[in-house]
Amino acid sequence: MADTAQPDAVLVAASLDEPERFAVLFDRHAPTIHQYVARRLGRDAADDVTAETFLTAFRIRARYDSGRAGVRPWLHGIAAKLISRHRREEVRALKLLARTGRDPVAETWTDSADDRVTAQAASRPLAKALAALSEGDRHALLLFAWADFTYQEIAEALDIPVGTVRSRLNRARRKLRVTAGPYSPLGESGEIAGAAVPPLEPHVSEGDPA
Repeated sequence: MADTAQPDAVLVAASLDEPERFAVLFDRHAPTIHQYVARRLGRDAADDVTAETFLTAFRIRARYDSGRAGVRPWLHGIAAKLISRHRREEVRALKLLARTGRDPVAETWTDSADDRVTAQAASRPLAKALAALSEGDRHALLLFAWADFTYQEIAEALDIPVGTVRSRLNRARRKLRVTAGPYSPLGESGEIAGAAVPPLEPHVSEGDPA
């Protein structure tokens, strides 16, 4: 079977003896990682973070658990740790966007020109709301909204229980509603700059620390 058709877990295992086979995982997943990081930090930082994500994954590939939901949460988890190093820059950019309505990172929030007008209208309240979230809540929300992860995948990416994922998403959604106020980018369909936000779960405990 050609490498391009083999499952991710098989390629990770095979790369222990044949390191060059890890390149297939890069070709397969780097565009998605880059797109996600670009939405968080902008395209320039995305180049470096994406490269470091795969270098780190390659170095620790022997520790990869083949019983995980897949390689994507593992890679996004590594990327999330690297994004955390840029936390101040991310929050600063979000606050700047909230004040001025102008920031190149916002241009990466949508891929479609048709959606960009809608995203631009929502960008300032959305940026203000995202900047107000704790780092943990922001990671969980944006993995759900921009990486299209399930609760289980978010749990594996961030190495937290599924119950904590539910708590963080529930709290994040409440805070977005409060912070954005009447200009909230969340419509009845629960959209956030072109991506879905998890529905509020009123019975979920919010005791998870930030």
